[in-house]
Amino acid sequence: MSAYQPPFIVTPLLLNLVVEIGELMGHWAAMAGRSSPLLRKENRIRTIQASLAIEHNSLTADQVTALMEGKRVLAPAKDIQEVRNALLAYDKMPGWKSFQLADLLDAHRVLMAGLVDAPGQLRAGDVGVYRGQKLVHMAPPASQVPRLMGDLLQWLKTTDIHPLIASAVFHYEFEFIHPFADGNGRMGRLWQTLILSEWRIELGWLPVETLIHYQQERYYQVLGQCDNRSDCTLFIEFMLENIAAALKEGLARPTFMSEEMSEEMSEENISDLTSTEISVLKCLAQKPMLTAKTIALEIGVSTRTVERALKTLQQNGKLKRVGSTKRGEWRVL
Repeated sequence: MSAYQPPFIVTPLLLNLVVEIGELMGHWAAMAGRSSPLLRKENRIRTIQASLAIEHNSLTADQVTALMEGKRVLAPAKDIQEVRNALLAYDKMPGWKSFQLADLLDAHRVLMAGLVDAPGQLRAGDVGVYRGQKLVHMAPPASQVPRLMGDLLQWLKTTDIHPLIASAVFHYEFEFIHPFADGNGRMGRLWQTLILSEWRIELGWLPVETLIHYQQERYYQVLGQCDNRSDCTLFIEFMLENIAAALKEGLARPTFMSEEMSEEMSEENISDLTSTEISVLKCLAQKPMLTAKTIALEIGVSTRTVERALKTLQQNGKLKRVGSTKRGEWRVL
């Protein structure tokens, strides 16, 4: 056992979330086992796009897909480099051990190559985290970082706490220490995914980052509250709630199309659609009067996600609005 113990309490809510996620994982594992490489690829794209969007990267999921396929994309060079680095990092992730400092440094080197002066090196100077002009977190002195990271990694290696809890504890403590000059946010999310995937490999494909992206302000707010309390219990609850939500969303999204939709749309027409867009088309083919809010409830995603899918489907000629906004209906093309 490590002498270092991060400050948190195992609450009844945490225990209930661990049980709930365990039950959901049984269904998720069955789905992941029969899901196509295309679905796993889509989840990876969503993960990378959302994690980098939190850091103000401008690329869309379609642009990330294009880069993954080796196509040219018109976007800021820095944003393109960030995505290419992230694609490589997630490819290399299965070869890393979460408790190894050398692997942590290698991951940072891959993620931040061409973006910072010293990728793969712990910071040599003191840093603060700002929201606008306001200092929201002053990280520990640089002289303390090697010891703090050593303690944290040793704790991760030896703890007998459930991996769901341990992954969130590590994520919070990592952000508190802020061991690198830049890239700490994306590294913390990547490393939590690694820890989860070491427990259950299927979790390596779960796009938790997508849900965090939609709750970005809450994510930072919870980090700040934990800093003020010197206790990360609230952050663990937040992350486990998001993992449960991501599992529910993934299970709610159909992995295949209905026979009616398959007849209406050829394989060529759906090959470039996300599973969310396919789900939207499936709903509207059966019920063309549905609203974005109703579709969101039916397929288990946010209304904002459905609205984006509707816009993309119209732009790509897959969907058309007939009649007025209030009294019209959707037509699948």
